[in-house]
Amino acid sequence: MDKKRQADSKRSRPYPAARVSEKAEESIRKGHPWIYDTEIISPDRTFVNGQLADVLSKKGRYLGTGFFNNHSKIRIRLISGNANDRFDEAFYERRLRYAVDYRRTVMGGDFKCCRLIFGESDQFPGFIVDRFENIIVAQTLSLGIELIKPMLFRLLIKILRETGENIDAVYERNDVPVRELEGLEQKSGFFSDERDTALGADLTGVTQITENGILFNVDYARGQKTGFFLDQKYNRQAVARLSQGKRVLDCFTHTGAFALNAAKAGAEFVSALDISEDAIRMAKDNAALNDMSDKIVFDTVNVFDYLTELAGNESAKKNANFDFMILDPPAFTKNRISLPNAIRGYKEINLKAMKILPRGGYLATCSCSHFMTAALFGKMLSDAAMDASVSLRQIEVRQQSPDHPVLWSMPETDYLQFYIFQIV
Repeated sequence: MDKKRQADSKRSRPYPAARVSEKAEESIRKGHPWIYDTEIISPDRTFVNGQLADVLSKKGRYLGTGFFNNHSKIRIRLISGNANDRFDEAFYERRLRYAVDYRRTVMGGDFKCCRLIFGESDQFPGFIVDRFENIIVAQTLSLGIELIKPMLFRLLIKILRETGENIDAVYERNDVPVRELEGLEQKSGFFSDERDTALGADLTGVTQITENGILFNVDYARGQKTGFFLDQKYNRQAVARLSQGKRVLDCFTHTGAFALNAAKAGAEFVSALDISEDAIRMAKDNAALNDMSDKIVFDTVNVFDYLTELAGNESAKKNANFDFMILDPPAFTKNRISLPNAIRGYKEINLKAMKILPRGGYLATCSCSHFMTAALFGKMLSDAAMDASVSLRQIEVRQQSPDHPVLWSMPETDYLQFYIFQIV
């Protein structure tokens, strides 16, 4: 195409355009899809929040197209770098099919319970979709996706039903503060679309799933995030492989998933702790559901206080006699400002665990914040081991399950660090 035709093509584009800084251009060329407010050097006055906008280099070269929102510091979220893309229904259907086909491939028999859409990793910025058998639970965290979600839900249901997958309802968990940064209100409830009444249903807000051969009740209406942490699916299998005959302490158990996997694998004894009474109640229900109530002791306690007492009381430590500990805490940091405090928190629980466990004992430990990088988490563990006067024999290093794919060009998608060690 000659220069005149290129110029004509640019003039014919229907979207307003913004020129961005060289720093932003370099980031985009490396594959990162966010443009921050400070990186826009020549905005178009015709921008409309939630609508598409083109992004150009300082010299006017096309870099991509994305959703604009002046409520957010992330001013533009790219969805394409192809100037030939037409952002019609067919475009979004292709994207959804690509994401669903990927999950069928990488999840195999676990396709009925997995994350179908993982935001930017699937080129749907701020869009999270989890499948729990016949229920879809979604979070919409960007204005651009919010405006087209009726179409996306309808297309996703269509794609799943074409291959015989039964979907009864879509439930929205949009009760998260981050929506306010996009100028969106917090709300939750069943999504309904007059063109397909099955997208909304008079259901209880609790459904049942099977993961790793274990039954779980999932409170998708009131539980944390979308109701169940699907990203640890295969890490729980890794823990189970080492659990036979062990005395296991599962800290921050939430709904009991690690504890149940350990018990099913033949652990001698399992103690599961969480500070949330609601979480412990659900965990006990899950144990009963699997006839494991007599194999796990659940307690509502502050895990930090419990570990402090156990680490400082030799008699209590000997009496408990744990030889396998699992640390699966909530994210201690959601921003860079609080990262130093988070590192201290992670070190505190890991140091205490290393002091409690005997030589030859096993430790599974993780972090679920992308701010706590693999390098930072590894250094923290090394420092904790040195302070505890132990050595760590690495068994496995793991991450989130593949339905939460890591996009190498976007470090924010690499958020789950998971290690299994023997204490020597």
